Amino acid sequence: MLLALQIITLIGSVAMLMYGLKVMSEGLQKMAGSKLSNVLGTMTTNRFTGVLTGAFITAAVQSSTATSVMTVSFVSAGILSLAQAISVIMGAHIGTTFTAWIMVLGGGSFDLRLVIYTMIVLAVALIYTKKNATLGDFLIGLALLLLGLTTLRINATEMHLDKMEPVRNFFIATSSWGYGSYFLYLLIGAILTFSVQSSAAIMAITMTLCSTHVLPIDMGIALILGENLGTTITANVVALSAPTMARRAALAHFVSNLFGVIWVLCVLRYFVSAICRLWGVEFTPGIPSDVSPDKLNAILATFHTGFNVTNTFILIWFIPLIEKVVTRMLPSTPEQKDTESQLRFISAGLMSTSELSILQAWNEIHVFGVRTRRMIDMVSDLYHTTDEQDFVKIYSRIEKYEGICDRMEVEIAGYLNQVADGRLSDQSKREVHKMLRIVSELESVGDANFNLSRYISYRHRDNLKYTEEQNRNIEMMESLLAQAANKMVEALDKVHISDNEFVEMMSLESEINNFRDDLKAENTINVTGHVYDYLTGVNYMDTISEFEKMGDYIINVEEAIYEKKHDK
Repeated sequence: MLLALQIITLIGSVAMLMYGLKVMSEGLQKMAGSKLSNVLGTMTTNRFTGVLTGAFITAAVQSSTATSVMTVSFVSAGILSLAQAISVIMGAHIGTTFTAWIMVLGGGSFDLRLVIYTMIVLAVALIYTKKNATLGDFLIGLALLLLGLTTLRINATEMHLDKMEPVRNFFIATSSWGYGSYFLYLLIGAILTFSVQSSAAIMAITMTLCSTHVLPIDMGIALILGENLGTTITANVVALSAPTMARRAALAHFVSNLFGVIWVLCVLRYFVSAICRLWGVEFTPGIPSDVSPDKLNAILATFHTGFNVTNTFILIWFIPLIEKVVTRMLPSTPEQKDTESQLRFISAGLMSTSELSILQAWNEIHVFGVRTRRMIDMVSDLYHTTDEQDFVKIYSRIEKYEGICDRMEVEIAGYLNQVADGRLSDQSKREVHKMLRIVSELESVGDANFNLSRYISYRHRDNLKYTEEQNRNIEMMESLLAQAANKMVEALDKVHISDNEFVEMMSLESEINNFRDDLKAENTINVTGHVYDYLTGVNYMDTISEFEKMGDYIINVEEAIYEKKHDK
């Protein structure tokens, strides 16, 4: 009965550690907000700043996954080159070692429970008083992480794993095969990390096994190497459905870590021996070290940091070569080429937190807006072309874009619904609601463009002749809509609209509405006066009315962005 309770406590403490790390990471990312994306997009001018950027962001948000997914999405969108992405991912390897040092503190021999419960009290006060809820989230996440580590250490000590015959016999038997043991534990580490989806949890278990003198230090280090490979497997699985450039970035992640594992295995005992000497510990391969748990944990954390820093220092000079290798391994073919219907920023999946996912969604919505703006130019080209082949080609392209808009609406809305299921602040929930509204309005802009192309096609098919005045009016309406669409795209790019800009937009919409009303009255007079026939007048007014509807959809996008500004 006691053993069953201890096993449940062991599992529960690991789960608490994982959840605490997640909550702490979310709190940090909420506080950092869009600054992370800005830093990632601007501080990657060369391979060295790329590494520093990746290390800084990962250490700040405690999630190499968040950094990797942002990086992959920026590669897909063409904001970062593949070489820049590789340097950022290498930096993320360094940044993630900071988590191990937190574990060294939390898993130490001194009791942190007074500090932990004090943080929980403070966090609850901050969350419920809403004075600084994001700081409260960070503190409660850190407290749960440290409580999980403390409980894990205490429970492992009470279980006396080093005195359990089955446990001792297993580790003794599997630690006596020389390099065969290293490969076994490397494989175990990779499989466990891929299965649990948390290298931090496996790191905590590794530290616990070593500090209780059950697992030899070199076998624990082999587990850590496996963890490094396990995280790259996860990234590659996630990237399977992503564009080619994203898959190349994920593959580069795997290649760089695999190279590191290969070279460090060749010198593993020398490397481990040097780190042990640094901490004043004598290293014997395959034999558990009989020293304090604090030193054993510190040795593991030092190896984790030393390995990733050294590997990055070696590979940073070969980034162009790695880029060529992964490009050759995943070549682009016409069939594999990224299509315009694919999402650029969020195709790699959700970010590690919903707050950062919102930033990615805004980038995707801007791309959506640019595509609808492009359709307006296509409609204008369709209206003015006289060549039959060009007409068919442009019409087909508009039809294709309308299908793309439909798919983008569904995919972005589905993504935002997933985001809404996460832990969001009230402001972020309102933001997601407005983003869903914007996506719907943009899809309507795409529909309006397609409807316009159909009216133009009917005119072309029935050989309807517009007067010079009608053509001038159509061109004027095209000009007004182009101005409105330009302002919309600019607002989506900044996710901001000033008071003056909104007034200008409302004035432009009023001009479109008034122009439509004037043309409607004028059309009635012209039809009854036999200036042109009734069928031409119907087609003409359908076209004008569709332009006016598109103006409404565009102003609705502007209104949603303007309301977002006033919610802040």
